[in-house]
Parts: sequence; C-alpha cells; structure tokens
Amino acid sequence: MGTKGKVIKCKAAIAWEAGKPLCIEEVEVAPPKAHEVRVQIIAAGLCRSDTHVISPKFEGAFLPVILGHEGAGIVESVGPGVTNVKPGDKVIPLYIPHCRKCKFCLSPLTNFCEKFCKGKNPLIEQELMEDKTSRFTCKGKSIYHFFGISAFSQYTVVKDINLAKIDDDANLERVCLLGCGFSTGYGAAINTAKVTPGSTCAVFGLGGVGLSAIIGCKTAGASRIIAIDINSDKFPKAKALGATDCLNPKELNKPVQDVIVEMTNGGVDFAIDCAGGSEVMKATVECTTVGWGLCTFVGVNLADKGLAISPMELIMGRTLKGTNFGGWDAETVPKLVSDYKNGKFDLDALVTHTLPFDKINEALNLLNQGKSIRTVLIF
Repeated sequence: MGTKGKVIKCKAAIAWEAGKPLCIEEVEVAPPKAHEVRVQIIAAGLCRSDTHVISPKFEGAFLPVILGHEGAGIVESVGPGVTNVKPGDKVIPLYIPHCRKCKFCLSPLTNFCEKFCKGKNPLIEQELMEDKTSRFTCKGKSIYHFFGISAFSQYTVVKDINLAKIDDDANLERVCLLGCGFSTGYGAAINTAKVTPGSTCAVFGLGGVGLSAIIGCKTAGASRIIAIDINSDKFPKAKALGATDCLNPKELNKPVQDVIVEMTNGGVDFAIDCAGGSEVMKATVECTTVGWGLCTFVGVNLADKGLAISPMELIMGRTLKGTNFGGWDAETVPKLVSDYKNGKFDLDALVTHTLPFDKINEALNLLNQGKSIRTVLIF
C-alpha cells in the first residue's frame, strides 16, 4: 500500500478529560515498529469498559487516550518480524495478548498471557507499546493507547500478539463484537462455567455481555434461564434470546436471590454475574444451590468494594470463578467467527444501533441511558 512506512493522518475520538465528551480530532498514526501491525478499523462496538476509564470515579487513568477495544479491521502494514498476518488480512484486535510462549499461554487452564497479567489493572496496563512510547500524536501531544487496541481511530497500531486473523469473508460490522462483549458473556457460560444440558441458570445484568451469557446458556442446553435486571425494558430481548424467566429486583418484595431459590427448589446450578457490585455479587452466590452451585463473575463496578462472603457459603459446596474475555484467545477467536458464519449464534440480535463514527458521543449517551445493547460505529 502507498501508506506503508509513512505517518497516516486520520480521525480519532480522543478523551482529553474525565467526565467530558470525546472529541473527534485529526491524529497522526506512526508506522508500526518491530512486531507491530497497523490496522485500518472498519467497525467498532461500544462497550461499558470504554466508559470506565473516562469516569471521574476511575483511579489511575492515563489521559489523553484513544479508547475502544471492540473492533475489527484490515491490516494496512506490518513491522519487522511480523509473521502471523499480512497487509490485506481481516483481523480482530484482542485486549488479551497471546505470545504462545509463556507459562500461561502454554497452559490449557487459562487464556491469560504473562504480558496481560503482569500488572494490577489490565485496563491501564497496555497504555503504551513495548518500547514505552505511543504511536498516536495529536496537536503535537502524545496520546495514550487503550487496552493495547484504541479502536476509536480510523487507523491504529497494535502488537502482533494482540491480533486474531479471521476469514476473508467475515462481516466486520458484526464480528467486531467478538473483540469483547459477545465473547466475554458467551464464553463465561460455555468455557468458564461449563453450563450443562438440563441445568438451571441465573444471569445478572442484561447488557451486551449478559445477553451473550444467556445465548451461551441456551447453546449449552440449560433447561431454565432466569434473567435479572433493574431495567424491565430489556426483558423482551432476553426472552427472545433464551431466557425462560425475568426478574426485576426493584419490583420484588424480598431479595431476588430468595425468589430464585424458591423458584428453583433450592437454587440454580449456575449463576453468572455480568453486572458487578457487592449486592449483585452477594445475590449471585446466594441464589445458587448448596452442594454444587457454581458462580461466575464477569462484571465490575468501579465504585464498589466487592464481595464479602462467609466461608460457610463455600463449605456448603459452592464454587466461585472469575473469567476474562470468556476464556478465548487469538487461536480460538477465529473459531467463533466460523461459528457465527455457520449460524450457531446470532450477533445481529445484539446490535440495536448502527451509527457513523463521528456520532460516538450519541452512542455513549444511548449506552449510559440504558437505551442500547450494542451500538456499532462504522468508519
């Protein structure tokens, strides 16, 4: 391509300050260095995690930053030493690297890589490239990366170990959701909880991740799926995707976990928390059956202090698990793309809005108001 080795000027959405709207700016994107890839982003989904970093409640954020971590695009150029992709390939950037060499990558027990879990907060651990510099410049100022991806830019630079090469005929406006939301929820049910046929499940939080977890529970053959959210407007979609029952804790005269225990003769087999927060986490644990109940935690509430639990909850046979990106990695995401193409699940059902990239703040408002599941931004 004519842009190889050259600085590319393009549009990007920059978060200059916490709590402020994003600004569409012209940025300069440097060529990729060794083991780096420059990608033209074609479509990007808007995820709740993107809003965490610009929340005034978030501690330790690097600003200014180009957010976005749920995207799909086409390789524009590669740096020295890149062998897994080439210009013209369709790719999904992943916030979890996969070096294929460390003890984590070589273990079947996790999808982590040592380059992902070396710090305390993965949300801000990949703010720069390996050489501790940024590939983005705006108005003469260096701009931080986000999650090693920064999908809210027409062009971005990522490490080669953060890319999944996908089929040439993949629909990028849909498979971009595999970069985070769908994969996280679906994998929480399929890979982490390992929901079994005929089992009972409860899913807390009916955003894109929670609805994807419902799809996962249904795919796994669960006989009863109870969906829980404080926004009853989400219930029709949840039922369309496989939920058998829907509960709004605000409309109950007792704790939701007590209602679930009564409904299921002692509690569900599997509970998945896609909302976060101490109260939801507590309900997730207490709504599972003694003996073998399995709780999987996905959601994070930044302002919350987390779960306080009695050892008795565990002594009575419950298991607590956490999951990140649903257990997928750069080697398994391409299989998800194939499953979508073959009709194993429907990503269209999660997309409530499609907007041009320059309307990103409108998309953020829809998300914050609970009026969207997934908005896909088109570049």
